[in-house]
Order: sequence, then structure tokens, then C-alpha cells
Amino acid sequence: MSAITELEARFQQSLSSTVVGLQDLIRALLVATVARGHVLVQGAPGLGKTLLGKTLASSLGGRFTRVQGTADLMPADITGVHVFDESTRKFALHPGPIFTDVLLVDEINRAGPKTQSALLEAMAERQVSIDRSTYRLPPSFLVIATQNPHEFEGTYPLPESQLDRFMMRVDVGYPSVENETAVLNRYGTIAATADVAEGAAAPAVLAHDVIEAARGAADQVHVSPEVVGYVVAIARASREDPHIALGLSTRGAIALLRAARIVAGLRDSSFVTPDDVKYVAPWVIAHRLGLSPDAMLERRSDHALVRTLLERVPVPR
Repeated sequence: MSAITELEARFQQSLSSTVVGLQDLIRALLVATVARGHVLVQGAPGLGKTLLGKTLASSLGGRFTRVQGTADLMPADITGVHVFDESTRKFALHPGPIFTDVLLVDEINRAGPKTQSALLEAMAERQVSIDRSTYRLPPSFLVIATQNPHEFEGTYPLPESQLDRFMMRVDVGYPSVENETAVLNRYGTIAATADVAEGAAAPAVLAHDVIEAARGAADQVHVSPEVVGYVVAIARASREDPHIALGLSTRGAIALLRAARIVAGLRDSSFVTPDDVKYVAPWVIAHRLGLSPDAMLERRSDHALVRTLLERVPVPR
């Protein structure tokens, strides 16, 4: 068993003890954790996104904080402020919830653009600038943001620059009959309500050295020039498609290659194949595509455009 597959086994064991189903989301979070990326979770409310974030923080042995996106949320509510301390006669930083290991931003598109932009520096550089001073965030800093794609009133759609900071977007649908039945059996009691409110989660079983070993193993996965050319061809095709107003950025192409490395490692392969690229493409590419007016009139979805790109770009042999 390689370091990456060992990490996935522990990851699934830890998160599945609290969260039922959502296997794709759990794997996406694993890829993001190893790649030091951030995840945008899109889906209707009440599907376990918050519980999953709490469990992940506990599994990583880190601190978890949550921010609820509202129209009156200010940047200082996230980053923190300097407050004058009478005892020392100096200004001291009162850190905000962003100083954490796992930050869950619930309904991020309900926060105003100014507040959304406060996350840009933190997500890209893992640091925060407050009153001309720069503060480093924990090395394991991970943002999990959620949004409901079916509500538009009182929301502020994330701009392209913000979306590009998320390594991947995972769409969460309603659970299967079997999974929903298991959820009701597990959390259908009054006592279970108290456990969820208190943040009951799996123990911290993912040691830091195990995650670092998985990162080292992912870097050892070979990427041939043909596969690099395949990723570049997908990026260029997205920029030339008449139905796409904004194609895949270079940052997005890098994220696609990194995610493919990790997925290849998860199947115990020593090299990346085009199928690995295709597997992670919907997570990495879809939210980065800006649809043209014609595409919106034709009611084309971003996932449909990703499928079209993958069908059009020749696969290297």
C-alpha cells in the first residue's frame, strides 16, 4: 500500500464514521488536502456539508471555524481587527475566524463582494494583511465554501478571480435511498441532535507525517510530456470554444495536473494517464468556465461544456 492509498483508507474510515455517503466529495477533499487546495461545495442546504467540514477538521487534528455568509458581513469579521489594550498601551490583534486550519464559509455568495475579496490573499498566499501588517496562516489552511445554486435573490455571484482560487468545485446532490435511510437511522434521535450541535466527529487519526508522505508520493508520480500536452490542449480548447467566454486559466491547468497526479497515486499507479485527467476535469474545470451569452440562452451547463471539451481534444496514445 502506497502512502497515498494508505491516507485514503484512513480518510474514508475517519470521515465515513460520521458522514454517510458523499464519497465523491470525500475523495475531492482528500485530493484538495494533499494538493493544499481549497474546495467549493455546491448543493442544496441540509445535505451534510457543514458536518463534513467539522469532521475533516477533527480528522486532520486541526482547529475548525465557521463563518456564515450574510449581506452585512464585513472583511474585519473574517480577518480580525487591532484593538487598543489599556494594560500594555499598545494595539493588539484580535484574530478573526480565518486564523484556523479548516475554515467553512457557509453560503459564501450571500456575503458582499468586499467581504469575498478578503479571502483572496488568504487562499492564494496563506497570509492575511491587516492594517499594513502581514500575518501567516497555518500551513494546513484549507477553505471549504458552500453555496446554493438555486437561490439568486440577495446573493452576490463569486467573480472569476475568486472562483479561480478554488482548486475544485464539487456538486452535491440528494442522497440515494440507501444513504438517506442510513442517515435517518443514525441521526433520527434527539440525542443525535446534541452530538451534531457539539461537533461530534471522528478522532484525529490523520497524522501530519502521513499527509506529508502522501504529498511526497504524489510528486513522484511521473507525468509524461504527452500528458502535459494533453492538459495544455484542454486549456487552449476551452479558450477557443465559441460557447465559452472565459476559458481555463494557467492556475486551473496547474490544478488539473496536480489533481491528476494524486488520483493516479490513489490507484497505485506510478504515472498519470489521460483517464486520470478526465476523472478530475469536472471538479477542476467546470467552475472556472465563463459561459457565453449564446451558451446561456441554449441553457448549456458548465459540466456539459467540460464533456464537450474532453470529447473534442484528441487523447494521446
